[in-house]
Amino acid sequence: MNFNNLNWHDSIIKKIIIDRKSPGINDDIRIEITWPNGIEGTIIFKNVYWADLDMNFGVVSSESVLNAKSEGINNEIVKSIYLKWKGYIDNIDLNYYEVNLNSTASKLRIVSHEFIII
Repeated sequence: MNFNNLNWHDSIIKKIIIDRKSPGINDDIRIEITWPNGIEGTIIFKNVYWADLDMNFGVVSSESVLNAKSEGINNEIVKSIYLKWKGYIDNIDLNYYEVNLNSTASKLRIVSHEFIII
């Protein structure tokens, strides 16, 4: 499944959960979403190494997605994560994920090994 090919525009973010029950072993971010066709699902970013949830609150409106993208090892943030870990995670393929939101002009940026949709 290609993150960039998903139908992001006008999807609705319902809930964001940061799972740190097993820190360093299983660091996941779960986003409950309703896709434009009305189907509900959950996106799980597995093995998160970095996240920046630049979010604004106080707007009385559903949190809709403007657009989203994914980039690989050539992303500058991914490169900086590898440098920070000084070779300890060079064997792990990391990806950069970005979700831009309409309603609050918020931006979710995540670096993780992979994502799945359930």
